[in-house]
Amino acid sequence: MHKGTTVLVALIGLLLAAGVASAGERVVRVYNWSDYIDPALLDEFEEKTGIEVVYDVYDSNDILETKLLAGNSGYDVVFPSGSFFARQITAGIFQKLDKAQLPNWSNLDPEIMALASRYDPESAYGAVYMWGTTGIAYNDKMIGQRMADAPIDSWSLVFDPDVIRQFADCGIYILDAADEVIPAALNYIGEDPDSKDPAVIAKAADVLEPMRPYVRKFHSSENINALANGDICMAVMWSGDAGIAASRAEEAGKEFTVQYRIPKEGAQMWFDIMGIPADAPHPEEAHAFINFLMEPEVIARATNYVTYPNANRAARPYVDEALRNNPNIYPPDAVMKRLFVVTPYDQRAQRVLTRLWQDIKAGN
Repeated sequence: MHKGTTVLVALIGLLLAAGVASAGERVVRVYNWSDYIDPALLDEFEEKTGIEVVYDVYDSNDILETKLLAGNSGYDVVFPSGSFFARQITAGIFQKLDKAQLPNWSNLDPEIMALASRYDPESAYGAVYMWGTTGIAYNDKMIGQRMADAPIDSWSLVFDPDVIRQFADCGIYILDAADEVIPAALNYIGEDPDSKDPAVIAKAADVLEPMRPYVRKFHSSENINALANGDICMAVMWSGDAGIAASRAEEAGKEFTVQYRIPKEGAQMWFDIMGIPADAPHPEEAHAFINFLMEPEVIARATNYVTYPNANRAARPYVDEALRNNPNIYPPDAVMKRLFVVTPYDQRAQRVLTRLWQDIKAGN
C-alpha cells in the first residue's frame, strides 16, 4: 500500500470517528427574537435534558427569513411571526411537528391556536410561543410636559403631524416593520388593515409621509433601552417590549414611568410561532425544546420575564398577577374585538409594501 494512501485512510478514520462523536452530542440550535426568554430557562433545560443550547438572536422577521430561504441555516428551532410563518410553510421551509414528541401540546389555549390557524391550518407546523399587540409606548413625564392633553389612547399621537411634531425634540422611534406600521396606518384612516390591494396599501403613504420628519429612528429592538433610559419619549412598539422598558425604568429608579396603550382605533394582534426548519440537524432535540417551553410553569416564567402573554392555557395561574390583570397585556373582550390580524401578502402586494416602506424610511 502506498504511504500516501495509508495516511489518507488514517485521516478518513479520524474524521469518521470525529463524526460519530459529534453525532453523539446532543445540542439544539435556537434562533429567537432578542430579549425574548428568561436566560435561566435555557440553563434549566440543559440541566434537565443534557441537551446543550446554542442560542442566537435577531430583531426582524426579514433577517430570519433571509437565513431560512438561503437554506442550511443550522438552526433547529426558530420563532417567526404568523404571516411570515405562513409564507415560509408554503415555501417548504418547515417540517411538520411530531405531536407524539410533544405531550405538553394539550396545555395550549384552543382559542389562541384557532386564531393562529389562519397561518398554519390544523397547527401542523408550529405552536404559538407568545402573542401580543402593536401599539404606542411613551414616557409619561416627557409627553405630559409637552402636551398636557396628548391623545395617548389614539394613533393620532403618532399619525397626526400636528401632534407628533410636538414631541420631535424628545425622540420618537418607530418599529422597522412594514407589515406592522403600514396596516396600522391603513386602519387609522378607515381602510382594511389586511388589504392586499396595491392601491389601498399605497394610501398609507398619505399617513406616514407627513409624520416621517419627526421620527428619529426606525428600529425594532433599540426602543426598549431608549425608552427605559429616557433617551426617547415615544415609540411604536410591541406590547411586551414596552413592558420590559417599563420594568427597566422602574428598576433603575427613573422619575418617569413607561406606559403602553392599545389605541382606541384598534391595533394588530400578532403571534410568534415555534417551528422546526425542514433541514434542522437536530429535530429530536428541537421537539424536546419546544415541549419544554410548553410546560405551564416554564412558559409562565418566560411571560413574567418578557411581559408578553403566552398561548398556554394551563400557565395562566403561574403568570404574575400584575401581568394577568393588565388590560394592555391580556386585553379584555371589548378590546380584543378591536384587534385585527394581518395575513400573508402575495408577491405583488409584498413588493408594493416593501417599496413604500423603504421610501418612507429614506424620507423620499
